[in-house]
Amino acid sequence: MDLKGKNALVTGGSRGIGRAICLELAARGANVLVGYAGREEAALETVRLCREKGVEAEAIQGDVSKAPDVQAMVDKMLKTWSTLDILVCNAGITRDNLAMRMSEEDFDAVLDANLKGAFLCMKAACRPMMKQRFGRIICLSSIVGLRGNAGQANYAASKAGLIGMSKSFAKELAARGITVNLVAPGFIETDMTAVLPEKVREGLLSSIPMGKLGQPEDVARAAVFFAQPEAGYITGQVLCVDGGMAV
Repeated sequence: MDLKGKNALVTGGSRGIGRAICLELAARGANVLVGYAGREEAALETVRLCREKGVEAEAIQGDVSKAPDVQAMVDKMLKTWSTLDILVCNAGITRDNLAMRMSEEDFDAVLDANLKGAFLCMKAACRPMMKQRFGRIICLSSIVGLRGNAGQANYAASKAGLIGMSKSFAKELAARGITVNLVAPGFIETDMTAVLPEKVREGLLSSIPMGKLGQPEDVARAAVFFAQPEAGYITGQVLCVDGGMAV
């Protein structure tokens, strides 16, 4: 329970990696506000699972690419628990296509959700964290942001941009006791990978030195590491959870 008394906002927390992060935070004693875009039932299930671990949990709907929605999340956080100690920027979307076929709308949608959304969340969280002189910001990048991936020019751009942006925030906020770090997952067993054709799945596995997909809990443990007291002198870093793909 090394995060007991801390309060966390997790965007995209209704399922998959986001839910696993919420549950890991709850298991370590943190109260959790579950941000979600549209899957209310799934978000409420995450809330229920968090509460089963003995912490307080609530859910809030919002679009992270819209500043008023983001501010509403932060306001609810402060109204409910008075502090915002941990922010996890996990919300994101994909709109995959080959670059020559990718529409401008699909490019913009992914950058808005994945990069602008994280910017708005980090910006909104800065003020209360600076007043507290304490904060832990963790952003979910991707191995694709480090290596690129065919058919994901927009997604790769958003996740690569997130790394540069987070490092900049890390430098700006370090003197106020706020750390900013990233986790870059590889291919993780989620709803998105579950529907992949077997041939595509076999191709993915062949690119992973460990020969298997990761689990959401693998990413969650890495993300929550950055929120713990032991990581208080670490900022601006990218931790790859990818079975060796980035080696």
